Parts: sequence; C-alpha cells; structure tokens
Amino acid sequence: MKLGLCLKYEQQNYGSKLQARATILLFEELGHECKVIHYGKAGLWFKLKALPRLFNRTFRQDKLVEWNIARSFKQHPEVSEELQLRRKTFKDYDKKYFDQYEVYGAKYVDIQRIAYDYEAIVTCSDQLWSPSGLGTNFYNLMFVPDSINKVSFASSFGVSQIPSFQKKATAKYLRRIEHVSCRENRGAEIVKELTGRDVPVLMDPVFAFNKEQWSNIIREEKVYDEAYLLCFLLGDTIAYREAVKAFAIQKDLKIVTLRFLDQYVEYDANFGDIAPYDADPNRLLNILRGAKYVITDSFHICAFSIIMHKQFAIFNRYSDSNGSSKNSRIDTVCGNLNLNDRRVNANSKLVDIMDRPIDWGKVDNALAEYAKKMREYLNQALKK
Repeated sequence: MKLGLCLKYEQQNYGSKLQARATILLFEELGHECKVIHYGKAGLWFKLKALPRLFNRTFRQDKLVEWNIARSFKQHPEVSEELQLRRKTFKDYDKKYFDQYEVYGAKYVDIQRIAYDYEAIVTCSDQLWSPSGLGTNFYNLMFVPDSINKVSFASSFGVSQIPSFQKKATAKYLRRIEHVSCRENRGAEIVKELTGRDVPVLMDPVFAFNKEQWSNIIREEKVYDEAYLLCFLLGDTIAYREAVKAFAIQKDLKIVTLRFLDQYVEYDANFGDIAPYDADPNRLLNILRGAKYVITDSFHICAFSIIMHKQFAIFNRYSDSNGSSKNSRIDTVCGNLNLNDRRVNANSKLVDIMDRPIDWGKVDNALAEYAKKMREYLNQALKK
C-alpha cells in the first residue's frame, strides 16, 4: 500500500531521528511503500489559521522557550563552531536516511493535493498533537479528504490536559480519523473523554525492534576504550549534573555527555570528560551501547537504555505541576514495564539505585507483546 506519513524528523533531535527511522522501517517491513509529507507552511491560509495559536498558553510558552534558547546561544559565540559541526552532522544524516522519502508541499492546497496520491495517510508518534500545533491542521490530518483512510500510529498530545477552548476542535479531528492509537495512557484517556472512543495504547515505534534487530539496523561499534557513563540531559537542572558527577567519582568512571543540546547551560561548559559534537544518531546509539551506566532526562534515551539492557536512571525534565509537562510519556513507559524504580531526583542515592538488578527477561517479554500489538494494529488499520 502507498502510504503518506506525517512524520517529524527535521529538528536536531536524536530521539526524533531514531524514531523516524524505526517508523519507516516498520512500515516497509509490513510491505508498504512510504513517503514522508513535508509541509512548508507557506501562504496566507496558514498564517490566518495559525493566528488563534497566539491565544494558546502552551504555544506561547513554547515560543518563549525557543526565543530564550536562541538568545542564549547568540550570547555565547564561543560554542558556535561546535554547534555548527553538530548541525552539519544532522544535515548529513538526513541526507543519507530521509531525503529519499520526502515529498514537499509548500502550501496547504499542495498537501491537500498530495494526499490523493496515497491509499492511506498516517500521522505518527511523538508530540505531534500538542495543543500548540492545533492551528496548522497538518498532524491532525484535517487536510486529508474524507475518502482516504486516516490512521494515527502511537500519537501523542505531549500534555496531560487539553485546554478547554480547544476541546471541541480536538474532538472534531479525532472523530475524522478512522484508526486512532496513542503512545501514552493519558493520551488514550483524553481521546475517551473527548470522543467516547476506546483506543489502544501503543509503545513508541523504537520499541518495534528488539536489541538484536537494532544491531541489524545500526551496526554495533566500540566508540571509547575507557570505562564511562553516558549522561544525556536536555533540561537545565544543575542539581542533576552534580548528582551525576558525584556518582561518576564514586564509580571511578568518565562522563560522556552531549553539551548544549536544547539550550546553553553555563555549567555544561566544564561538565563531563568527553563531549562529542560530531556524533550522529547512529554514533550516539553506540556510545549508549558501550556505557556502563546511562543517566538521562530524555524519553528516547530512556527507551534505548531499556532496549539495550543498560543500567539506567531517568530524571524528570519537567515539574509535574508544570501545565506544559511532557512527563506522561515517561510515566507510561516506566509504569507499563514496571520500571518506576529507575526514576530518580536530585536527592536520590544513585550509588544505591544504579546497580539494582533489572529483570530483563520480564521486560523483554512485555516489549515483545507491545511490538506484536503494534504490528497487529497497523495490519488491521491498513488492511485493503
């Protein structure tokens, strides 16, 4: 079947790249021909439809964060060369793995026309249903004609609550999609609350493949000879870094970290022993594979730690009281796999937690069931 995928991979985000690869590979494994629809958001129509987003609290918060991040990097030109190297690394990765799949539509009318080229349009995983993006009418498949099969694959709202003034519009697009599945338990609850529909909870697409299968997708290679832990932090909490540093000293390990991923954090200028800027997603996965421990606040680094059977711990990147918190995806994966004891805070005794044994047999059995459930759902949703 010819599929058009609404899949977000363009940003410089390691998890998004690996998730996008997993998604495409899974559809190809199931015998489908895929193209990724890239919406350029050009033209007056988009600007007019996007205007209501200015009244959306989540959208304004996200834009303020983006503005502050951009400003912080401009204030520190001393890291511009390193960040340019990282941008080039991601650009080369896209050219190798994604450009061949891309179909571009500059304006809304273009993607409406493109939709007719496919037997089904699939909106994919990650936080593509965030309230801040409602006005674009892209990832919610409102641009797709009624006559074409619409599928959501492990889609995510990224938040625990839909703003009251968006509930009607959210319910409208959910009712148009013939086959709906969510990535988080809370997402399925939101769909039930707004539409009355019971929908399945599917794991993130990276879980479609087990440890051995990922070895076939990305060949295993040793990156560093010395013993190390991988610390991958997107947030700016200094206490987390200090806890990791103390743990590394106790274990006599080097710290491998990736600096300035989402923002400039002054502490990070001297944090860690090894800090590569030229690591593409494949290399990062191999760094993770070779680490004795993994400590992160990233959902996808947590996911790959589980897949690769690493001793890991995960911090909350967001406060649970934050209305824009995206912790629900970590709630789901750790809760569904009985790994809540790997969730830590700045006051946790990492030395007591990190070596606590994990029953990987039970985890793998659960993941195998989730992977089977993914394939069964997609086979049913895309059945001719």
